[in-house]
Amino acid sequence: MNKLREYFENNNDRLIHKWDHYFDIYERHFERFVDKDVNVMEIGVFHGGSLQMWKDYFGKEVNIYGLDINPTCKSFEEDRVQVLIGDQGDREFWKSIKPTLPTFDIIIDDGGHSMDQQIITFEEMFPLLSENGVFLIEDLHTSYMSYYAGGYEKANTFIEYSKKRIDELNAWHSEDERLQVNDFTKSAYSMSYYDSVLVIEKRPMQPPFHKTSGKPSY
Repeated sequence: MNKLREYFENNNDRLIHKWDHYFDIYERHFERFVDKDVNVMEIGVFHGGSLQMWKDYFGKEVNIYGLDINPTCKSFEEDRVQVLIGDQGDREFWKSIKPTLPTFDIIIDDGGHSMDQQIITFEEMFPLLSENGVFLIEDLHTSYMSYYAGGYEKANTFIEYSKKRIDELNAWHSEDERLQVNDFTKSAYSMSYYDSVLVIEKRPMQPPFHKTSGKPSY
């Protein structure tokens, strides 16, 4: 069984709330960090159960940072788990707190799920992701829900925002001056879309090149 799903199914500690198919996504993208000296941030602490799950999964060398707007979540701190209190949709909050934060290997946005929260968090924190790190945004189905200021093909949803990053990922090949190579192009290795989840993996990128091998047949 997937280790994270196994932990979840046997959890008798603090409450965890996850869509079942997320566990396979986590395992696919996070497994390489297990038992490594890594920094992990989860935005959206809820009842603190997932902080405990990450601590168990990644092992004894992990340092976990949680972020939530609810001051009660501060009580979930423990060894190697620090909880920050603030509004992920407030750029001034991020600007004030970022100088105190380490570089993160994994950032998980499971916060308020509104469009401005997701976009602001990504723009403020993607630069703090390590050059081989993983940024995971979950519950993207809110981009289709009016309650969260979403809607199908509605401008400024996170889904529509992320589609522009696809162009930037491929900007090396653009013949249109409107699409230029930028910092995202140079640092984003892949974008993996799943139901309600986007995973962006970093890697230092160089202009792509192609070559041939073997003998021509004509």
